[in-house]
Amino acid sequence: MMMLPEQVVAVPANIGGAQITLQTTIYKPPGAGPFPVLFMNHGKDGGDAHLQKRATFPVVSQEFVKRGYAVVIPMRMGFAGSGGTYVNSHCEAKDNGEQQANSLFFAMQYVMKQPWADQDHVILAGQSHGGLTAIAAGSHEIHGVRGIINFAGGVNSRSHCDWQGALVEAFRQWGATTKVPSIWFYGANDTHFGPQLASAMYQAYTGAGGKAQLVAYGPFKKDAHGMSASPDGVSIWWPDTERFLKSVGMPTEVKTKD
Repeated sequence: MMMLPEQVVAVPANIGGAQITLQTTIYKPPGAGPFPVLFMNHGKDGGDAHLQKRATFPVVSQEFVKRGYAVVIPMRMGFAGSGGTYVNSHCEAKDNGEQQANSLFFAMQYVMKQPWADQDHVILAGQSHGGLTAIAAGSHEIHGVRGIINFAGGVNSRSHCDWQGALVEAFRQWGATTKVPSIWFYGANDTHFGPQLASAMYQAYTGAGGKAQLVAYGPFKKDAHGMSASPDGVSIWWPDTERFLKSVGMPTEVKTKD
């Protein structure tokens, strides 16, 4: 894989009255732009969110940068080098997703003022907790956002609560207010969000009016939850993603070789 030129910036944010900065990674293709922008949102590891590494998504980033996209990966409040404290509300998926989306909105405000960002061509994406973030953010009308890519999105809890039911209800509510289409990838052997739960979230989302395509792609290695992070996953997600991007007026042609 090619090494992408990397920029790490501290994006100012005011969340819940706290003035913090969000550690944000930016990858851009050569040239001045303006480039279409992919906002890629990270998941949550177990343990202290501040000890989590800064997310770089090398596989996804490369696929988009070589097609002329700028890729922006904000670490949300309380994660890695970002300020503030992560609020663990895993039993309340809707509230959790909205809190996560808040961080993303500040990163978007910052990026969309940059001369290299094409304000009319934006995609929100995320993996796991980041997929939840992207779906939550996409339920708000944001200029330029044309679609959402959800890689195994959700939030689960080790505590004794009906987190599955809360997740399905959150997706139902987001589906009711989302105008942009989305594409979802969930594998058969995902240890966090299995096929039945993925299907229930999808039915709730589309039943409430959300436009989505569910790609239930079967088993992947030992755990499909990490499919999008693997180079071997590209052949699973890219063909459907390419069709999706074309359908929402986003570019897909390779501009730079690996």
